[in-house]
This record gives sequence, C-alpha cells and structure tokens, in this order.
Amino acid sequence: MAIFLLRRVGMMILTALCLTFIVFFLTNLYPNLEKLAKSEGNQRMTDAQVASWLDRNGHSQPLLVKYGQWLGVAPGFVHTAENGTVTGRCISTGTAPEDAPRFCGVLQGEWGMSTVAGEPVLDLTLRRLGLTAWLMLWVMVVMVPMALILGVLSGMREGSGMDRSLSTFSIASTATPEYVSGVIFIAFLASSKYGLSPLLADLGLIDGKTLFKGSAASAMNDITFENFTLPVITIALYGMGYIARMTRASMTEVMTAQYIRTARLKGQSFRAIVLKHALRNALIAPFTVIMLQFPWLLNGVVIVETLFNYKGFGWTVVLAASNNDINLLLGLSVVAVVVVLVTQLISDVGYVFLNPRIRVS
Repeated sequence: MAIFLLRRVGMMILTALCLTFIVFFLTNLYPNLEKLAKSEGNQRMTDAQVASWLDRNGHSQPLLVKYGQWLGVAPGFVHTAENGTVTGRCISTGTAPEDAPRFCGVLQGEWGMSTVAGEPVLDLTLRRLGLTAWLMLWVMVVMVPMALILGVLSGMREGSGMDRSLSTFSIASTATPEYVSGVIFIAFLASSKYGLSPLLADLGLIDGKTLFKGSAASAMNDITFENFTLPVITIALYGMGYIARMTRASMTEVMTAQYIRTARLKGQSFRAIVLKHALRNALIAPFTVIMLQFPWLLNGVVIVETLFNYKGFGWTVVLAASNNDINLLLGLSVVAVVVVLVTQLISDVGYVFLNPRIRVS
C-alpha cells in the first residue's frame, strides 16, 4: 500500500504540473496579456506602450521561465528602470531590493495580487473556497444518503412498480438543468406572490412572506434554513439521480450473483441478504461516482452560485474569467487540480476497504 501511495502521489504531482502549465500557457497568450496591460494601464495604449508595459512587468520572458517564477522554483523577475528604480515579482512595496526573497511563487505561498479584487489571490481563493465548501458539505449530506436509498430500493426488486417509479424520478432529476430547477424553486417557494409561500402566509403557518429566501447572499455571513435550503436542494436534486441510477445498476447486478442465491437457499431473510451481502459490494461503483461529485461540485456550482448570488468558488471563477484576472485564474486552477487529484486518490484507496479482493499492484 505504501508503494502504491508513493507512486500515486508522484503521478499526482506530475499531473498537477502538466495541468497547471496548460492553464498558465492559455492565460499567458498575447491577447490576454495585451488586455491585461490595457486594463492596468490605459485602454488607448499603443502597441509600443503595451510591449513596454509587458517588458517592465516580466511578461516578455520565455514561457518556461515565467512558469518557473510563478511556481516558485526560479528566481523572481527583477526590472531596473532608467532612473534606478528596482521593481520585480518578489519586491513588495516598502521592501528594499536587497532584502527581497529570491523565490516567491506558489510553493512559497505568494500567489500574486488579484487585479479585480485588489487583494492577495491566496486569501481571496481560500475565503471563496470556504464558502463553497459549506455548500458542498450540505449538498453531500442531503444528496448521498437520499441517492443511495433510492438506488438500493430500486435495485432490490428490479422491474417492480417501485423500481419504475424511482427510476423515472432519477432520470427526470438528472435531465432537469440546475438553472431550470433553481428558477422553479424560487418561483414556487421563495415568491411572495406566487407558489406555496402566499398560501402558507395566509394560513399563518410561516412568520414572513416567503418560506425560503430566493437569494443566498446572507448565507455568506450566517447560514440559516431559509437562505441555504434552495441552493442546496437545487444542486442535490441534479446530482442525486445520477448516483441513484449507478447504485441501482450495481445493486441489480449484485442481487443476481451466485452468493446471493446461496444465501437465499440457506434461508436468510431478504433484509439480511441485502444488508450483509449485497449492499457492500453494490457500493463499489457508486463510491467512485460519489467521489467524482467533489470536483464537479467545486467547478459546477457556477450556475447555482450565480443564480442565488452566493459568491463562492464558482462565482469567483466567472469573475476572474470575465475580467481577465490572470493571477486569480491561475490560483483557482491550482485549487481545482488539487481537489480533483486528491479525490481520485481517496477513491482508489477506498476500493481496498470496500472490497478486500481488489489487489493493489
């Protein structure tokens, strides 16, 4: 197991370097750098002025050199102006050039400044990641148990009325986009004029005018049942159907296995067969799907966070991309790559604990 983990960690590091280099290459294409120069300087800058700005700020260096500086394995860029003023990547305001560190990249915790927010990229990324982490946590708490229950109940008795009903619900939930279900939930549950809220208000069953809030902006400071329920169920409903379908397919296959027939012939109850023999083996395939939900949630909540005005990780990705905030885009890509690779590692290790017959080679 130790050799397997070391090998996988090495592959993770290599994969992370490749993926971050691709993102770095795409964000450092000349049109993006030209747009950055004009947004930081003047929209009416000439080509010569743009080239001068890029040269002063180290963007005219070879791509591999810039990538090494951003990563923190190459000495930071230093520029000396004609008047003797020294500026550079590692030279901050108020720091003498001779006191500045040689290396200042991602590995040293120096992720640069966001040109849109005007604050360090690392601080901004961690704060927005924390907001999305809370959303992901509650989505998984709601989505995973419900999906597994639906899938197990559907797969225990293939072809029954319950199976057909639950399968139809699973397909419908997956086929409904989040921007459709989110709008429906807002109109039906968070409107003071339409849907369920006016009826409940007239009956005196709710204190306010609406059952839930159509905006999750207040949840960034204080999460409550009213302001966090709609974004959670909007995301959970979309992912629930896919996990339920995978669980059903796996459960159906396991229930026809030879050892299940042997358990039935021995006179064990149907409940004991499902809980003791079928369920554990049936969870192997859904476990992989569940682990894949983490990177999907991290990058796929863009629509929901925008719809409910919840300024988390996905909302920040849209902000950085729409404003050509290169440093912020690179920082967000690092987080996304790490989350994907770590969840894949956990998924592979989890196989061994779910099924000891799986050998790690």
